[in-house]
Amino acid sequence: MNFTREQDELRSAVRAVLTHHEGATAWVPLTEAVGAAGLGVPEEYGGVGGGTLETHVVMEELGRTLSPVPYLASAVLATQALLASGNAQACAELLPKLADGTAVGALAWAENGSWEPEAMNARVRAGRLTGVKEHVLTGPGRPDTLLVLARGEEGPALYQVACTESEFTPLPTMDQTRPQARVTFDGSRAKFLAADGERVLSRVRDLACTALAAEQTGAAAQALADTIEYAKNRVQFGRPIGSFQAVKHRIADLYVELEAARSLAQAAAHSDAAPHLAAAAKAACSRAYTNIAGEMIQLHGGIGITWEHQAHRHLKRAHSARLLFGAPTEHRQRLAAGLDLTPVT
Repeated sequence: MNFTREQDELRSAVRAVLTHHEGATAWVPLTEAVGAAGLGVPEEYGGVGGGTLETHVVMEELGRTLSPVPYLASAVLATQALLASGNAQACAELLPKLADGTAVGALAWAENGSWEPEAMNARVRAGRLTGVKEHVLTGPGRPDTLLVLARGEEGPALYQVACTESEFTPLPTMDQTRPQARVTFDGSRAKFLAADGERVLSRVRDLACTALAAEQTGAAAQALADTIEYAKNRVQFGRPIGSFQAVKHRIADLYVELEAARSLAQAAAHSDAAPHLAAAAKAACSRAYTNIAGEMIQLHGGIGITWEHQAHRHLKRAHSARLLFGAPTEHRQRLAAGLDLTPVT
């Protein structure tokens, strides 16, 4: 699938920033020089007015470098939850700072290890929120804007809660480049933003899965490229290991799986995160990246498990991303239900 000239230029700009700024230091130039945080925000709220394709481009490049910047947490989850709420006043108040990167947002969503709305037990009574949210994606510290999906008097709804009235507990994670926290609410004041929380959650989840699929394909492509380069240069028995037929076959299979996953990720982005394509992309890209990261470790041999090499970081990112927003099995079941098919586990 083709991208426009502007989208190609965006890719080049993001790649240039990530080349010259490592780790979390890339966030400021990404937001100030490139305007990445505002790509999915309408112009009336201080953004660029882009969509899922622009987000796809950024996420794919972030995946290549395993960047720890809070783009997924703030520019995708929090920003898109606000837009899905339809609350014009809240959007006008909160989105400009999220769009220019001066504020970082977070969406508290999952509970009890589940991303499904049925698992939502946090409740708001008389404007006070009580409950616990898990796997909350954060930046290097507490977010500036905290949005919470919780059960209100009329069902699931979206609320804004002050971070100062919430207890953040950092969670030990396999992927140390993507911080997560458990957030506890004990009578925290909750500002109502939108009813029909299941609709908001459904839209945000599709957008999140589409964005994450782009990141997974970017990371998988880089992991495979690094593995191919190593196979060309690593010599055993007087020959590069890439010349052995068994290695060639393994790499060829990984390339085919990557291209199939990439096609689904791009299709989901081109469809504006249509539910069935978002589910298919998340399942396929999770599997492809996990397989490629595992083979990267194997084909690199002992060096692949050293702390200094990127291979173990890819393995950790692949396994954590695989479970983020639901395991592949859950998304295959979503896809099957949407197409009225018998789910394949």
